[in-house]
Amino acid sequence: MKIKQFKDEPLAHYSYALVSNGEMALVDPSRNPMPYYKYAEENNAKIVAVFETHPHADFVSSHLQIHKETGATIYISEMVGVSYPHTGFDEGQSVKIGGATVKPLHTPGHSPDSLTFIAEENGETAMFSGDTLFIGNVGRPDLREKAGNMKAKRVELAKAMYKTMQSKFNDLPDDTVVYPAHGAGSLCGKNMSDASSSTLGNERQGNWAFRDQTEEEFVEEILKDQPFIPAYFGFNVDVNRKGAMNVQKAKYSVPVKLLVESLDDDAVVVDSRGRENYRKGHLPNTINIMGVTEEDKLETWLGAIIAPEEPFYMAVESVNDIEDTLERIAKIGYEQQMKGIVTLSEKVSLSTDEFDHEDFKKNRDKYTVVDARNEAEVETDGKFIEGSLNIPLNELRNRADEVPTGKPVVVHCAGGFRSAAGSSILETKLKDTKVYDFSEDIEEYKAETAE
Repeated sequence: MKIKQFKDEPLAHYSYALVSNGEMALVDPSRNPMPYYKYAEENNAKIVAVFETHPHADFVSSHLQIHKETGATIYISEMVGVSYPHTGFDEGQSVKIGGATVKPLHTPGHSPDSLTFIAEENGETAMFSGDTLFIGNVGRPDLREKAGNMKAKRVELAKAMYKTMQSKFNDLPDDTVVYPAHGAGSLCGKNMSDASSSTLGNERQGNWAFRDQTEEEFVEEILKDQPFIPAYFGFNVDVNRKGAMNVQKAKYSVPVKLLVESLDDDAVVVDSRGRENYRKGHLPNTINIMGVTEEDKLETWLGAIIAPEEPFYMAVESVNDIEDTLERIAKIGYEQQMKGIVTLSEKVSLSTDEFDHEDFKKNRDKYTVVDARNEAEVETDGKFIEGSLNIPLNELRNRADEVPTGKPVVVHCAGGFRSAAGSSILETKLKDTKVYDFSEDIEEYKAETAE
């Protein structure tokens, strides 16, 4: 069998194609199926199956579109409770993909309905572990308290993950190749390795979750320091349970407006341009969530700051950015709530003053400082600027009234991306207050002020 790994860099999501004897199966496919169709064509293979390890929270899957366009069977646990055409696939069953045999293991922990797929052919074994087993860690157990067909408390799922790690993989050989659904940078887990695959033997030796430990020790470790949960996660679980609409139709139904000077007075605008161009000119009520490169986590922060079903416009730098930006928005299913995607006229009037770093260093008391990092980051690394107010970026729109006015406000984070978004949020909320983006390297500031 031949296995191809596909990576969605901004979401740190891995999906897979398994090819054997002219047949191809997909595991946890991304929203746009075209890369898989191209790969099938290159390998002269027919897509016959889509395997879903669980209803994903951080991205929208293309399983239903693939079924409609190729006739492929969707295999998913009956515990998920879906209504779209599928074949129930649970522990004890198996299916042939060419010469490869694929079997599901019920591996609850990240979700109650999680499956791990074991593929075997000619003495080779691979496991598609979804969000159960990551490289160096395991999936977080705290995403199903508020979302999904089967709701479960985080402690219950943490205990289920302990049992999964103690018992479910014991009969598999050490040379089993582990293919997870996510890697480092994903919010579906914590402290993951940069490696995109591993072997079960290596994980048994190096992954803390395989250590000899009590259930209580395991639960304490897995629950601590988990990252925040973006607002869109529960929404995506529901979309995936229903099955998403055709992504091409969805993207091209979004209205396009060019060189706009104004929009609806109450419209929320997300501006994906870089901070410098945003500062030079932007529309009222705009949030600067940069999407210039793949390192900019546009998808994650859009889904963390803008609520599911909340209408918004997206501003881009150029018509050349429209296709890529729509593609990124569709990954989390937010294209349906877009009022339009726009480019801006040079006559757009609002601008943001440059922040005077030297004045800030000399006159710190003249400013209110907001730290947009997560609480766990502040607890781990301490306050970067003494006297700052910690409000995580994903909470800032709802907690803006906690920011004292009367002084200019400065927003900082660790690397700069969140400070740009955070300062633009407060700029829209604190109408009569100067708000600045602390764009200077925070480590440089710490070093200078410590001297």
